[in-house]
Amino acid sequence: MTGPRRGVALTPMETRLDVIMGAAALADELGYEVFSLAEGWGFDSTPVLAEAAQRTRRIALCSGVLSVWGRTPATLAMTAATLHQLSGGRYVLGLGPSTRALVEGFHDLPFARPAARLREVTIRVRALLAGEPARLDGARGARPIRLGQPPLPDLPIWVAAMGDRTVRVAAELGDGWFPLLVTRDRLAGWVPELDRLRRAAGQRPGPLTVAAGPLTVVDGDAGTARGVAASHIAWYLGAMGDVYARSLSEQGYEAEVEAVRAANPRPSPHRGVVPAEAEVLLEALTASGTPGTVRERLEPWHKAADIVMVGLPAGVPWPTIEATLRAAAP
Repeated sequence: MTGPRRGVALTPMETRLDVIMGAAALADELGYEVFSLAEGWGFDSTPVLAEAAQRTRRIALCSGVLSVWGRTPATLAMTAATLHQLSGGRYVLGLGPSTRALVEGFHDLPFARPAARLREVTIRVRALLAGEPARLDGARGARPIRLGQPPLPDLPIWVAAMGDRTVRVAAELGDGWFPLLVTRDRLAGWVPELDRLRRAAGQRPGPLTVAAGPLTVVDGDAGTARGVAASHIAWYLGAMGDVYARSLSEQGYEAEVEAVRAANPRPSPHRGVVPAEAEVLLEALTASGTPGTVRERLEPWHKAADIVMVGLPAGVPWPTIEATLRAAAP
């Protein structure tokens, strides 16, 4: 593709099928490179992406991301190979360590050593996609079985990672790095180390694709756009466990994170606030305002990311989503 590389990313709170399909089709029409659908506690993203594959022609479709706790490596490999066929080779498998809140509170599994789990599952999925037998360690005496589809050793895997250990997994085993709520400065600072780790590991050919970007909201009224963005940032910091709050604190925003959490004792995805003392978080993590303002705020992200992912907030009216996609189009 020529020009800026941009993608679209939806949050797990977006569960309106008509909106998801409309966003996928419009992103395809406008020239975005990737359409990513998150998975949390609502939709199973994989059949939704299968439907999106039928309604789009060119855009890559990414599970952004599937938890390494919610499916076995064999199920992940089958899913990836199936969506690869359904999409005509446009599927990107996104894998991530998820959060303690989801793993323990939804999947009823102990959240132990998430980086090790991410590494193990990624290796096993890669082996199956490459045509190797399943790597077994739980069923004694079982005969390892291969995936019953043609090998796909080059099917891209993007790894969602924010901590040092999981970012190492992304660098060593992934084709892409797909973090959430990471600032441009943090991205730029990590890239040299990622390159070093990747060369040292020597397991994946080519450079690592960095896919990241801000939560993006366009409205004719800048204050309205800011309010929508603030609500979603407050929700992630206050209601999604401690993983995002901890990550941003480690990025140098501990005081601002605490101010946001204090201002939102009962977090809501539609009524959250970011107080004045934490305004810097909105500057670092969002691009909101009128169309022209948003286009200007997206441009600096291209210095830190290979593909700038335009994050769409959940629950907003379709005209807001359409205006955002059109204003942020590559």
